[in-house]
Amino acid sequence: MNSVKKVVLAYSGGLDTSIIIPWLKENYGCEVIAFISDVGQGKEVEPARKKALKTGAIKAYVADQRKEFLEDYCFLALRAQAKYEGIYLLGTSLARPAIAKGLVDVALKEGADAICHGATGKGNDQVRFELTVMALAPHLKIIAPWREWDIKSRDEAIDYAERHGIEIPVTKKRPYSMDGNLWHLSHEGGELEDPWNAPTKHVYLTTKDPASAPKKPFSLIVNFKKGIPVGLNGKKMGAIALVEKLNQLGANYGVGRIDIVENRLVGMKSRGVYEAPGATILYEAHRALQTLTVERDALHYSQLLSVKYSEMIYNGQWFAPLRESIEAFFAEAQKNVTGDVRVELNPGRVTATGIRSPYSLYQEDLATFGEDEVYNQKDAEGFIRLFGLPLKVVGSVKRKTK
Repeated sequence: MNSVKKVVLAYSGGLDTSIIIPWLKENYGCEVIAFISDVGQGKEVEPARKKALKTGAIKAYVADQRKEFLEDYCFLALRAQAKYEGIYLLGTSLARPAIAKGLVDVALKEGADAICHGATGKGNDQVRFELTVMALAPHLKIIAPWREWDIKSRDEAIDYAERHGIEIPVTKKRPYSMDGNLWHLSHEGGELEDPWNAPTKHVYLTTKDPASAPKKPFSLIVNFKKGIPVGLNGKKMGAIALVEKLNQLGANYGVGRIDIVENRLVGMKSRGVYEAPGATILYEAHRALQTLTVERDALHYSQLLSVKYSEMIYNGQWFAPLRESIEAFFAEAQKNVTGDVRVELNPGRVTATGIRSPYSLYQEDLATFGEDEVYNQKDAEGFIRLFGLPLKVVGSVKRKTK
């Protein structure tokens, strides 16, 4: 332990990282530098900086990574329609490599010996942090207190904080583990650990109860260029402003509440409740636009690769060569996903109601049920005969061998 003189800690000011600063000093006798990444948690950032210094950090870096987080991580996942196990929009999974990259940058700048994170030994985040560090700075030592110290539960962590006079944002009455950024707000722990328990009204913090949402639908247009959202209602917008606006609109209608039991990389199932109003709107809009603009085989193969892509993000493999190679595929496959999608917000849901694009592959004269002079329906007869020939052969053999 004495070989570690300086550590950069990924710091949030939450329960786990709040107690890590004094623990590192007590057990490693090292200097601690706090790294605070702003990926959209807003008002929590400055209090976290002050708290880090108050509890023993010699420096506290604050990095505004919001634009980078959205453009270089979230929007690329959106372009790939990446949803882990078909539903989770990967808000925390995408934030971790962005934060870890910033953590490494500070560690290299400060000449640190190690980095430290507050992820538990049961979760996915430990993998996401450490794989990023391995890829970008393999020489750095990694310290994971939850795998070293004697603290075994959140209640014991709360007791440790109280003994050291450290203010923490949770209590034994509200023990939820939360992670917030521009893409989502996640909730775990407490009564949510029993999948039979419905989330109480105290869980949701950003989205309105759909029962209390406006009854009148609200429509808006999302503008895309090459699979990336670039504006609303024809007005070009930066990534931060665009997502913040959609978060506001979606939250007002109770859109984006996700309650799932997911399979963690470490092997266990975990229940999580998420609020992702803006991301939910964007995923629905993008899904609709690519149905109009992506050729059939490319679209179907995209859907296959999307599953692998989402798994790699979830598993912390953002900087893996395969993830980057799959990214190249999506950049090519999505080059014509440019256009507009009209979406309608209703209590608890968002629906695409109109799509248009200069690259539309939809041809009304081909698809019409009315009379046309383009498609010769007799051509289908020979096609079906050839397409069905293998089935016809199998059927004949079955009849002969009964």
